[in-house]
Amino acid sequence: MLPVLLVSVDGTVLTFAVPSITRALVPTGTELLWAVDVYPLVLAGLLITAGTLGDRFGRRRMLLIGAAGFGIASVLAAYAPDVRWLIAARALQGLFGAALMPSTLSLLRNLFLDRQQRRLAIAVWAAGFSGGAALGPILGGWLLEHFWWGSVFLVNVPVLALLLVVGPVLLPESRDPSPAGSTRSASGCRCRRCCRWSTRSRPSPPAPRRWPGSPPGWSAWPAVSRSSGASSPAPTR
Repeated sequence: MLPVLLVSVDGTVLTFAVPSITRALVPTGTELLWAVDVYPLVLAGLLITAGTLGDRFGRRRMLLIGAAGFGIASVLAAYAPDVRWLIAARALQGLFGAALMPSTLSLLRNLFLDRQQRRLAIAVWAAGFSGGAALGPILGGWLLEHFWWGSVFLVNVPVLALLLVVGPVLLPESRDPSPAGSTRSASGCRCRRCCRWSTRSRPSPPAPRRWPGSPPGWSAWPAVSRSSGASSPAPTR
């Protein structure tokens, strides 16, 4: 739960740090926007890809890689000398955060085999992700009262260091037993479901109606097009 909480916190922790970052790094409006939004943009764009890689090469391995990379990126963001460095560090946070989130959710299926326990674990996981978004501004405001703006990133480092120490001991390794089809199952199945849903939910077009007194085989559409000055299509027989 803690890695997911940190990933969610970092999405909103800069809410109150923006004035301090503006005074320290003097960014333009566009650069400041990128510094805030590049993290969720990269994170959301790579979730499916990172989940597929975890199914293929090992979920615990992806979790530990994500934890190490997220910690390093947090340190780089905390000590950024300019705003471009901060933007790059935030993009790295999004990259390694995408490796953290799917791995934690996938490992729950191996850690909790009982259905009731698994439902409870997924509920706690979802509560941690939702609560982290609300906790971010509160934690960021408290840190800014006592430390400089880089402290909002350094808070991640102790938790991730603990995960790197105890993770290899406590977490079992798992991967997809049929990795050859993992790419298709991660992205293609979602696309197929969306396409099937849109096809089923799309209403059928209305059948063309005949004007009263029109010859058989002529629909209402040619009459409408003639009245609007457009060229008449061929009659439908």
